[in-house]
Amino acid sequence: MIIRKAVASDVAKLYKLEQELFTDKNFPLSKGSFSYHIGNNLIYLAEIDGNIAGYVLTLIKRRDAKIYSIGVSELYRGKKVALKLLEILHRELLSLNFEKTVLEVRIDNERAIALYKNFGFTLKKELKAFYLDGCNAYLMELE
Repeated sequence: MIIRKAVASDVAKLYKLEQELFTDKNFPLSKGSFSYHIGNNLIYLAEIDGNIAGYVLTLIKRRDAKIYSIGVSELYRGKKVALKLLEILHRELLSLNFEKTVLEVRIDNERAIALYKNFGFTLKKELKAFYLDGCNAYLMELE
């Protein structure tokens, strides 16, 4: 597995993965959004055998870093892709002097919540009807 920062030539593949992972109710990113974020924020991706197995997008143009989106292809789940992405991202954020990282996660996404808790994130509050389908979210934080 190779973890690296995304570049402009990755946009089409990232968008394809995004369409696989997220419905309209989960605020999927457009190609234009990926292009913008590659130039203005942090996107790390995981490659396995030349395929994008997963990615993490973190907003850094703010006081606290915010993990905006993380996704792993179903083909590569259970291979610690998300964990590796979080480890690399965390090191980068520390080097950029971020003291806190926040994220929102659907309250019904038990697998993601377990990953974040095991990584050290703590639950801060519940956000009512956060997603377009009415699902609540948890705000989680890593200091």
